[in-house]
This record gives sequence, C-alpha cells and structure tokens, in this order.
Amino acid sequence: MARGGLAHLLATLLLFLLLATPLAVGASEAEADPAAPAQGVSEAAAAPDADAEQQQQQHLLPRPLVIELPSARAAEEHDADADDVPPDVRCASWRLAAEANNLAPWKAVPAECAQHVRDYVTGAAYRSDLELVARESAAYARAALPLGDDGRDAWVFDVDETLLSNLPYYAEHGYGAELFDHHKFDEWVERGEAAAIPSSLRLYNEVRELGFKTFLLTGRSEGHRGVTVENLNKQGFHDWEKLILRAAGDRKKTATVYKSEKRKEMEEEGCRILGNSGDQWSDLLGSSMSARSFKLPNPMYYIP
Repeated sequence: MARGGLAHLLATLLLFLLLATPLAVGASEAEADPAAPAQGVSEAAAAPDADAEQQQQQHLLPRPLVIELPSARAAEEHDADADDVPPDVRCASWRLAAEANNLAPWKAVPAECAQHVRDYVTGAAYRSDLELVARESAAYARAALPLGDDGRDAWVFDVDETLLSNLPYYAEHGYGAELFDHHKFDEWVERGEAAAIPSSLRLYNEVRELGFKTFLLTGRSEGHRGVTVENLNKQGFHDWEKLILRAAGDRKKTATVYKSEKRKEMEEEGCRILGNSGDQWSDLLGSSMSARSFKLPNPMYYIP
C-alpha cells in the first residue's frame, strides 16, 4: 500500500477511536473497573447484541442540566420560620417596605397589621418621624437658599398627610385596613376639619420666611378649592404662591403623571424647584423632580 494511502487509513482509524471514546458522564461500567476490559472483550465476542447496545449507550450525550426549584420541604421550613417571627415584627417589616416603596402596589393595610399601623400613627414614633423629616427639610432649605436670590426658588408641598392630617377619618376606617372609598373621603374633606401637622406647619412658615415660593399641589379635586383654602387658613397656612387641584381633565391621570405635569408648568414659568415634600412616592417621583425631595411617613394608604 502506498505511504499516502496508509497515512489516510491511520487518520481515519484515529478519528473513529476518538468518536467512540465515551464521555465522562456516559462512561461504561468497564471504565470504572480495571478488570473489566478483558471481560468486556470476551462478552462482546459471545454476545454482539449486548456490545452494540453498550456502544449505543456510550454515545448518548449527558442529560441536560436541570435547575431544581426548592423542595416542598424547604418551603414548609421557610413558612415555619416565618411563623416564629412575632406579628408586630412582621408588620414593622411590612411598614418599612411600604415606606421604602418596595411593595407592589397595595390597596389596603393587611388585616393582621391594622393594630400595628394604628399604634404607630397614634403614638410617639409617628410624631418623631414627622419631626425628623421637618428638621432635615429645614436644614436643607437654609443651606440651599443661597443658590439663587432672584425670587425663583420654589418649594412644593402636598396637602393631605403632608400639611393636613386626616387621622380622624382613618380612625373611623381601620387606619387604612378598609379599601379606600372616594365618596366617603370627599364627605370628610367637605367638613373642613383636617388638623395641621405641627412639624409641617413650622417647616412651611420657615420655608416662606427664607424666601421660597410655596406651591401647594394636591390630588383633591377643583370642586374642593373653597373648603380646602378655608381649612388651610384656619390651621395657619397662608400666603402660598399657588394652590393646584385636579381639574376635570386630570381625573384619569395617575398622581405621578398629574403632579409631574404641574411641576413642569412651574418650571416653564421660570421656577427652580429646590424642595418637595409629600407623603406618597407619587408626590415626589416622575419628571421635573425637585433638587431634593422629602418623604413623610404614611403607612395607611398608597397612591400610584
């Protein structure tokens, strides 16, 4: 045989041997046992069908990687661990997640947390949290004022649960455990009895004295303008630049969109929005955001 033909034959045989070599995960039992090769040869001679089946198994690819979900037992253990956490601790975690905007949109306070929320908003912790937000806001306002002395610096305030407190209403409706009822809340608004949040009143007056233009941007409807003005004045809020309420064309907009549009209008009028105070993330997020925003605590309801 010519030398070139022999070389070609050897290359073909080598390729065949390489392809026939079993993959590590599909190796035969013969590879695992040093004594198996000789035994496998004799068995193959005696039983060619068995040898063919063995070679077919050797050529099978390894099974795909399977990503296994946690077992039912692990899930049960997780639930058992959660049951070991005291309800008040679980509810404190829920409240923190709500304030940090880490929850999916929610409609009502969980039933098991209604008592926790009531204790919080009627106790010292809520007042302390409000005071801290007001102090930090005032400190920022004093530091930010020198950025402009042309009368264009503005501060935006939400109204409900930011300047005025509706706690008497929510006390009658489970402190947020009941689904929100617009008609019932509108009846409460018409009474004009919402009290000022003391720390917010002090902040409002200080911001005005520092020379900021104050804009009151609320989700209340335009039809409540009269009673809202009267309620605010009665509680000590005066001399704002503009009180903005929802017009008929704004009713179907989310609070985030509606308030973003109104802030944009302020900027188009020449204002620099340096501060913004609100109890909802929808008061603060979106577009035309302020240089600094301050979130007041409110675990009773969520407005997108």
